[in-house]
Amino acid sequence: MISMTNVLTQVVNLIEQQFGSNCEIVLHDLSLPYDSTIIDIRNGHVTGRRVGDCGSNLGLEVIRGTVKDGDKFNYFTTTRDGKILRSSSIYLKDEEQNVRYSVCVNMDITESLRFETYLHNQNRYNIGLESAGTNVEEFHASNIHDLTENIFERGVSFIGKPVEEMTKDDKMRLIEFLDKKGVFLITKAGEKICEALGITKYTFYNLLDMVRKNNEKK
Repeated sequence: MISMTNVLTQVVNLIEQQFGSNCEIVLHDLSLPYDSTIIDIRNGHVTGRRVGDCGSNLGLEVIRGTVKDGDKFNYFTTTRDGKILRSSSIYLKDEEQNVRYSVCVNMDITESLRFETYLHNQNRYNIGLESAGTNVEEFHASNIHDLTENIFERGVSFIGKPVEEMTKDDKMRLIEFLDKKGVFLITKAGEKICEALGITKYTFYNLLDMVRKNNEKK
């Protein structure tokens, strides 16, 4: 019997041959620790990742259960070095209905967008990404530290004030934000958040417990 991994590898081969070197295709095994879910990647130069690197923030939310249907198609993201990507991601379940694999396609459209903008400007038109698809906030990290840091920074931005000015309620809201994003599925993430917030492990776990109990009541 052909394994699911082998079938998905064939799919990855197909996409790679069809779309060429500007198209990154990533196969994740989500049963692995989240800092090393990538088991196959083609054209990794697009986001700078390789086999053994971690998944993005979107996969964490799916595993955490915050997002029930994680499949997304034709959304736009940007890399740390400024590339613009048109992306699609699907999540596949095993026989126990646990999310097991994901296949992500990231097409680097930076140059084609520049050329398209040039052509429209030549014809006195304006164009923006808004008309082309949906913008989704996705961060492609090569290591779990950068991924955790990025989600934490987004959480601080969500609260709207620096950590040193946050009240206990602010920190609870931040922990709730991070929990929904799946951060605490990452090994030792709780310790890093304790350090960033300047709180003890005891305080952190109390706040996390309160957050989860409050959400259960909703």
